[in-house]
Amino acid sequence: MRELSFDLTVQPWITVEIDGTERELSLREVFTRAGEVRRITGDLPTQEFALLRLLLAIAHDAVDGPKDIDHWVGLRDDPRCFDVVSEYLEAHRGRFDLLDAQAPFFQTAGLRTAKDEVSSLNRIVADVPNGEPFLSARLPAVDRLSFAEAARWVVHTHAFDTSGIKSGMVGDARAKGGKVYPLGVGWAGCLGGVFVEGRDLRETLLLNLVAADTSSIPDGGGQDLPVWRREPDGPQGRERTPAGLRDLYTWQSRRLRLHADADGVHGVVLGYGDPLAARNMHTREPMTAWRRSQAQEKKHGEPLVYMPREHDPARSAWRGLGSMIADRVQNQPDASGVSPYLRPGILDWVARLVTRRKLSKGFLVRARIVGTVYGTQQSVIEEAVDDHLTMDVILLHEQDREAAQQAIDAVGDAERAVNTLGDLATDLTRAAGSENTSSRQVARDRGFGELEGPYRAWLAALGEADDPLDARAEWQAQAHTIISRLGREMITGAGDAAWQGRTVTSKQGDVWLNSGLAERWFQARLRSCLGQTFPPDLPSDTNGTAEPSLKVHA
Repeated sequence: MRELSFDLTVQPWITVEIDGTERELSLREVFTRAGEVRRITGDLPTQEFALLRLLLAIAHDAVDGPKDIDHWVGLRDDPRCFDVVSEYLEAHRGRFDLLDAQAPFFQTAGLRTAKDEVSSLNRIVADVPNGEPFLSARLPAVDRLSFAEAARWVVHTHAFDTSGIKSGMVGDARAKGGKVYPLGVGWAGCLGGVFVEGRDLRETLLLNLVAADTSSIPDGGGQDLPVWRREPDGPQGRERTPAGLRDLYTWQSRRLRLHADADGVHGVVLGYGDPLAARNMHTREPMTAWRRSQAQEKKHGEPLVYMPREHDPARSAWRGLGSMIADRVQNQPDASGVSPYLRPGILDWVARLVTRRKLSKGFLVRARIVGTVYGTQQSVIEEAVDDHLTMDVILLHEQDREAAQQAIDAVGDAERAVNTLGDLATDLTRAAGSENTSSRQVARDRGFGELEGPYRAWLAALGEADDPLDARAEWQAQAHTIISRLGREMITGAGDAAWQGRTVTSKQGDVWLNSGLAERWFQARLRSCLGQTFPPDLPSDTNGTAEPSLKVHA
């Protein structure tokens, strides 16, 4: 019987976008045609993230670096810098066979349970978590995958697999009664994933290729090896710390083995692999923002703990701009000098390139955010997060922080302006005598939705502004126009009951609140929160958020 083989170095399996069309390329083709490829596409955004990290591990190892910024510049300036990857892949070709009998790619040969159970492919296809449809037309189960599809999902499984009770593997001491109890999701599933996207895949790879002399990333001391340059894993997981980025980007958080025949893959054996705690991994993992966790500090008795800052699917990327571009100083350290948040290390790296003038003002990059939202004790995937922000790299300059600060403050302007719209909705509801409690959130959602496009456009152009303060004033005027228009529409649609009004209790006592007074309060608050640059409608209070000092009786 002929032994099965699917060589990932020459067989097409990575889905990419070229000239507006989607196609599959082999590993060699991805690198030789990186300048033609717009981006990796993948079956899910999270698959794109996982595959990019795989390609970065290959690139880091093939070029053995970059060792420092000068090495990086040499790569950037050489249009054939990734030609070396073909020779590298040939040298390690034996470890890139998806179906190899002794060392299958990203798998454990001979992996089995005590009862030799083989699970459905639903276990690794993330758009059908536990048999429930998510983002796929596959219903109700995945019976078979092509070798190319299976390869993509194998990489994704190590990165984003769910937690929960899994089968115990023969040879794994953690198995109790044939089961291994929850050890957490795949490593990338712990992150609020962030990477920098360029104009094509070549530029994307280079922008995310962090130099070995970067202070926040360990160089590994020669031990930083991708999984294909290590001895094949057995069923037993190991508790250890990643030696560097090549190790981390190919982290084997699971043990799995595909079952296949000549027509494709029809089953999988899946168990836990190498656990990796997220606590204080900010010195090793560059593709996420971080937040200080006092709860974790108390739990582990440590003076300072940072945890990955996961994405909120209800919050667009532009509203979280501060956590991505603010450095430690801008993140307002407390009295002890500790920053509550840290931006992603990958943006620290780009900031270093900008500050050293290796990327010039006017160079636009997209900060892509990708992540998962898990449910039911992390045993299912509920939602995938995918968003981006296009910005001028000057926002990341370490010495010239003014543009970044104005960009962050402009988000604050938007937050406060939207709050005034929510206040107006509440006042109109009170004036009409309604008990509708959802009107405030509906108004806020609409406000953020209307401001999002203009803010993104303003942000992309901010680097070209002569004076960031003047640009901020222009944004405030634009936000004022948008929110004022929405307010007028809400007032017009409030109806006769709100127009007539009623007596309500306020901080200043009883007032006759109707849509006319609600509008005057709204304009006063809006003018206050966006600066005193607009014609006064009504004197505001000291902070622009409380009701103005006005009492009206019927």
